[in-house]
Formats: sequence, C-alpha cells, structure tokens
Amino acid sequence: MSDQTFATPFLPEDKALACVHCGLCLGACPTYLETGNENDSPRGRIYLMRAVAEGRVSAEAAREHVDLCLGCRACETACPSGVQYGALLEVTRQHLEREVSRSFIPAAIRRVLIDRVFPFRERMDLALAPARLIKRLGLEKWLPGFARDPLKLLPMDMKRAELPEESPARGRFRGRVGFVSGCVMDVMFGETHRNSVMLLNAAGFDVVTPASQGCCGALHAHSGNLEEARILARKNIVAFDEADVDRIVINAAGCGSTLKEYGHLLACDAEWAESGRKFSARVRDLSEFLVEEGFDKQLQPRAGEGSVTFHDACHLAHPQKITRQPRDLVKAVAGDRFVEMPESDVCCGSAGSYNLTEPEMAARLQQRKVGNIRASGALTVVTTNPGCLLQIAAGLRDSTGLDVEALHIADYLARALRG
Repeated sequence: MSDQTFATPFLPEDKALACVHCGLCLGACPTYLETGNENDSPRGRIYLMRAVAEGRVSAEAAREHVDLCLGCRACETACPSGVQYGALLEVTRQHLEREVSRSFIPAAIRRVLIDRVFPFRERMDLALAPARLIKRLGLEKWLPGFARDPLKLLPMDMKRAELPEESPARGRFRGRVGFVSGCVMDVMFGETHRNSVMLLNAAGFDVVTPASQGCCGALHAHSGNLEEARILARKNIVAFDEADVDRIVINAAGCGSTLKEYGHLLACDAEWAESGRKFSARVRDLSEFLVEEGFDKQLQPRAGEGSVTFHDACHLAHPQKITRQPRDLVKAVAGDRFVEMPESDVCCGSAGSYNLTEPEMAARLQQRKVGNIRASGALTVVTTNPGCLLQIAAGLRDSTGLDVEALHIADYLARALRG
C-alpha cells in the first residue's frame, strides 16, 4: 500500500503494517508492565499511530500514550516480525509536536531544556551552576516539586572532562580512534570520560577527540525534532571525517544508538545519506570495542570487594543488541562475584529526558529497578549510560538500608587497571 492511503501521511505504512498485534511485546514493555493498559503497550501505540494517520483519532487523544512511551525499544528485541518501532515512534512524535500544543512547563522542558540547553555543553554548564550551589547548600527542600525532583538526579560532583584533542597510546600501538565527548557526559561525567580515554590508550590506541564535534542528536530525535537531529548529525560526520580515524568510540549507550543510525536519520537526504551510513559503520560502544580488541583478556579478577551486578542500558541492549560484551568486561574483574540482576534489561525510567517529561512513571520504574538491585544482593551495579547512572544512583540514595554503588563501566574497569 502507498503512504497516501493515510489521511495524514506522516507514518510509513509498510513499517506500521508489519505489526501483526501478536502481543509478544507486552511482557517486554516497561509501561505496560506498570499500567496493564493496552494503549500503553507497543502494539496499542502502533494502533493509535495508525488511527491518527488515518484521521480516526485526534493527535491530542493519542499524545498521552505516545508521550508515556520510554522509547527503550525492548519491544523490538521481543518482536518476531521485526517491527521497526523506534522509527515509527520518531516520526509520530515529530507529527504530534507539530499538531499538539502543550502547557507552559512541559513545553519549556521540551523546547528549552531538551532542545536548547542540554545539547550544548557551555549552555548546560552555565545552567547547572545554580543547581550545584543549591545542592551544596542543601536548599532543595525549599523548591517546588517540579524543580526539586530533577535536582535529586544530579550528582554532587560535576566536572567537565577537558580532554586533550589527542591522547597517545600506551604500549604497543594498534590504531587511531575517535572519541565522542557528547554533551551530558562531557559536563557531568568528566572523570568517566578521562577513564574511557585511559582504557583506550591502555588498549594501544591513540585517541582523537575533535573539538568541532557536538551533541549526537539523540535528545532531539527522541523528542520529535528530527530536523535539528539531522543538522547535528551532519556536523559530527564532518568533524570525525576530518579527524582521520579508523573507528569512532562512544561511552554513552543512548548516544551510540543514534550515532549508529545516522544512515537511517539521513536516508532522506541524497547528499548525506551515504556519508551517514559510512559514519555509522565506524561507530562502536566502548564495551563493544574493548572486547573486539581482546582487552577483556588483559584484565585480572579482583577479590574481596563484594558482589557486582549489571544493568542493561536500553539503547545498548535493544537497538544495538549488545549485552554480552559489557558483561564479559565486568566478569573479567569481578570473577565469581558477578551476579545477574532480575529484569536487568527492563528500563530504569531515565530514557534520555523521560524522567523530566514523565516523572511519575519514571519514579515507578526507578523503584522497580532499585528493588531488583536489592534482590540481587550486589554491592556494586555497573552500567553504560549517563542517564541510567543518574536515575539509579538517585534511587539508591533514597532507599534506606541499601548501600550500593552505581558505576559507569569505564570507571569500574579503570579501578582495576589502577589496582
């Protein structure tokens, strides 16, 4: 069928009709697990997307259920028909952002914070200055709830990475890679960035961090601003082409997923489509790259530090299908102290900016994740994404009687190297 059979032809009909509504996605969907509402399931949302495209349901009526979707794409892993749910979600959100008006605070979060502050390092650093002061002085309790709750997510110690543009390999030289510094990671997790570069150097690689790179575009793409995401994608392609690197390494799962989909994002642009595909083919998650290069074999198990578990960042486990490699690295250090967490691949509720736009559901999923960490008995939980780290660490801080440390995998491995 042609897209033109839709009254509002924003939705690729071949992708929408690939869903046969079998329901195998239901048990993988975090929001459906919490609400039991069919409209908050992947197949229910696809039905709503089609209904909006066909003019049977208004964009306003569908918005609540589409907004509640985390975009975790666990449904894609569960789907036997290969439904490209992420692609359907992005174009639907783009359509809804054009058609539906939002009240002041939700609109400000989406169009100011998410689109105009977070993706730009200098702006975010400036915007976080008051937050740092408020946290340092313990003044959060005096703030209204809509401002207090996001502050709980922020770590006390937030420092820019200030990475050199080039960092040389240690030991036997094995190649030259580009490093994606991003936006949130660069401002909030400077030590994690430095440890990531140190690991790559220790693996034998020169690391180039182009100063001209910018946000990957994930925040824009996930919130329906696809045109801005494409502008950022083009900028990054140029930056890393000029850096002359073999592969491009990223330590943030959500960003990595978007970087690996530049070919899809730019498919409608004849001038950039091939460049997007070639760029994406060079992108590797940090854990994926280190295991490809045999770095897990260089790590030695360490004893006496308590049990360790692993949380699967959604956009590493589902769009990128990477679950074994980070576990191989953690197990190489933890040895028999590694324990699996129940529901390790169920979203923690961060989902990029979701904990800002849908705080109630995000809090429910945060508590579900903390309960599963408690059930594992682990004293350390390792993950691969900044949003997951913020969400899980905040949940652990709020849980009485639970003394568990949340670490990015780069920080966890760097400790082993230093030891």
